[in-house]
Amino acid sequence: MSNPQQLRYSKEHEWLSAAEEGVSTVGITEHAANALGDVVYVQLPEVGSTVTAGESCGELESTKSVSDLYAPVHGEIVEINEDVVNDPSLVNSAPFEGGWLFKVKMSDEPAELLTADEYAAFITE
Repeated sequence: MSNPQQLRYSKEHEWLSAAEEGVSTVGITEHAANALGDVVYVQLPEVGSTVTAGESCGELESTKSVSDLYAPVHGEIVEINEDVVNDPSLVNSAPFEGGWLFKVKMSDEPAELLTADEYAAFITE
Protein backbone atom coordinates (compact mmCIF):
# COMPACT_ATOMS: atom_id res chain seq x y z
CA MET A 1 0.00 0.00 0.00
CA SER A 2 1.45 3.33 -0.99
CA ASN A 3 0.53 6.77 0.23
CA PRO A 4 1.14 9.57 -2.29
CA GLN A 5 4.06 11.69 -1.08
CA GLN A 6 2.46 15.02 -2.08
CA LEU A 7 -0.50 14.55 0.29
CA ARG A 8 -0.77 15.15 4.04
CA TYR A 9 -2.55 12.73 6.37
CA SER A 10 -4.57 12.89 9.59
CA LYS A 11 -4.47 10.35 12.39
CA GLU A 12 -8.17 9.77 11.64
CA HIS A 13 -7.07 8.43 8.19
CA GLU A 14 -8.09 11.30 5.95
CA TRP A 15 -5.80 12.77 3.31
CA LEU A 16 -5.50 16.40 2.22
CA SER A 17 -4.08 17.74 -1.03
CA ALA A 18 -1.90 20.82 -1.25
CA ALA A 19 -4.03 23.96 -1.37
CA GLU A 20 -4.67 25.60 -4.72
CA GLU A 21 -5.94 29.13 -4.12
CA GLY A 22 -6.75 28.10 -0.53
CA VAL A 23 -8.83 25.06 -1.56
CA SER A 24 -7.77 21.50 -0.74
CA THR A 25 -9.28 18.15 -1.65
CA VAL A 26 -10.05 15.63 1.12
CA GLY A 27 -10.52 11.86 1.00
CA ILE A 28 -9.87 8.79 3.10
CA THR A 29 -6.71 6.75 2.83
CA GLU A 30 -6.36 3.36 1.19
CA HIS A 31 -5.62 1.95 4.66
CA ALA A 32 -8.98 3.26 5.95
CA ALA A 33 -10.85 2.09 2.85
CA ASN A 34 -9.43 -1.42 3.27
CA ALA A 35 -10.27 -1.45 6.99
CA LEU A 36 -13.85 -0.36 6.31
CA GLY A 37 -14.55 -3.00 3.70
CA ASP A 38 -16.99 -2.33 0.88
CA VAL A 39 -18.35 1.22 1.29
CA VAL A 40 -22.08 1.26 0.47
CA TYR A 41 -23.16 4.74 1.61
CA VAL A 42 -21.45 8.12 1.98
CA GLN A 43 -22.84 11.11 3.89
CA LEU A 44 -20.82 14.24 3.11
CA PRO A 45 -21.01 17.75 4.58
CA GLU A 46 -23.19 20.24 2.71
CA VAL A 47 -21.64 22.78 0.36
CA GLY A 48 -21.43 26.09 2.22
CA SER A 49 -21.17 24.47 5.65
CA THR A 50 -18.11 24.99 7.83
CA VAL A 51 -16.02 22.19 9.27
CA THR A 52 -13.65 22.12 12.22
CA ALA A 53 -10.40 20.18 12.19
CA GLY A 54 -10.70 16.93 14.12
CA GLU A 55 -14.49 17.01 14.29
CA SER A 56 -16.94 14.71 12.54
CA CYS A 57 -18.40 16.10 9.32
CA GLY A 58 -19.99 13.05 7.72
CA GLU A 59 -20.23 9.27 7.72
CA LEU A 60 -19.07 6.31 5.70
CA GLU A 61 -21.16 3.16 5.89
CA SER A 62 -19.69 -0.16 4.84
CA THR A 63 -20.74 -3.76 4.95
CA LYS A 64 -18.82 -3.98 8.23
CA SER A 65 -19.66 -0.79 10.11
CA VAL A 66 -20.48 2.92 10.11
CA SER A 67 -17.53 5.27 10.60
CA ASP A 68 -17.35 9.00 11.14
CA LEU A 69 -15.63 11.17 8.56
CA TYR A 70 -13.42 13.80 10.20
CA ALA A 71 -12.36 17.17 8.83
CA PRO A 72 -8.56 17.44 8.65
CA VAL A 73 -8.69 21.27 8.62
CA HIS A 74 -10.94 24.22 9.49
CA GLY A 75 -12.81 25.70 6.57
CA GLU A 76 -15.85 25.97 4.31
CA ILE A 77 -17.04 23.13 2.09
CA VAL A 78 -16.96 24.38 -1.51
CA GLU A 79 -17.63 21.13 -3.39
CA ILE A 80 -18.60 17.53 -2.74
CA ASN A 81 -17.88 14.57 -5.00
CA GLU A 82 -21.31 13.64 -6.38
CA ASP A 83 -19.75 10.63 -8.12
CA VAL A 84 -18.93 9.11 -4.69
CA VAL A 85 -22.42 9.85 -3.40
CA ASN A 86 -23.86 7.99 -6.41
CA ASP A 87 -21.22 5.22 -6.39
CA PRO A 88 -19.70 4.82 -2.88
CA SER A 89 -17.50 1.94 -4.10
CA LEU A 90 -15.17 4.59 -5.60
CA VAL A 91 -13.88 5.11 -2.05
CA ASN A 92 -12.54 1.54 -2.17
CA SER A 93 -11.46 1.33 -5.80
CA ALA A 94 -9.79 4.76 -6.14
CA PRO A 95 -9.33 6.40 -2.71
CA PHE A 96 -6.69 8.86 -3.98
CA GLU A 97 -8.26 9.62 -7.37
CA GLY A 98 -11.97 9.40 -8.20
CA GLY A 99 -12.88 8.48 -4.63
CA TRP A 100 -12.10 11.90 -3.15
CA LEU A 101 -14.87 13.19 -0.87
CA PHE A 102 -14.98 16.99 -0.68
CA LYS A 103 -13.11 20.23 -1.29
CA VAL A 104 -12.61 22.70 1.51
CA LYS A 105 -11.55 26.36 1.45
CA MET A 106 -9.23 26.38 4.42
CA SER A 107 -9.54 29.12 7.02
CA ASP A 108 -6.09 28.34 8.42
CA GLU A 109 -3.06 26.25 7.59
CA PRO A 110 -3.17 22.60 8.66
CA ALA A 111 -0.97 21.96 11.69
CA GLU A 112 -1.31 18.41 12.96
CA LEU A 113 -1.04 16.57 9.65
CA LEU A 114 1.49 13.85 8.86
CA THR A 115 3.74 13.36 5.85
CA ALA A 116 3.33 10.14 3.84
CA ASP A 117 6.28 8.56 5.65
CA GLU A 118 4.97 9.63 9.08
CA TYR A 119 1.53 8.24 8.23
CA ALA A 120 3.05 4.93 7.06
CA ALA A 121 4.87 4.65 10.39
CA PHE A 122 1.67 5.59 12.29
CA ILE A 123 -0.45 2.84 10.71
CA THR A 124 2.18 0.18 11.42
CA GLU A 125 2.42 1.01 15.14
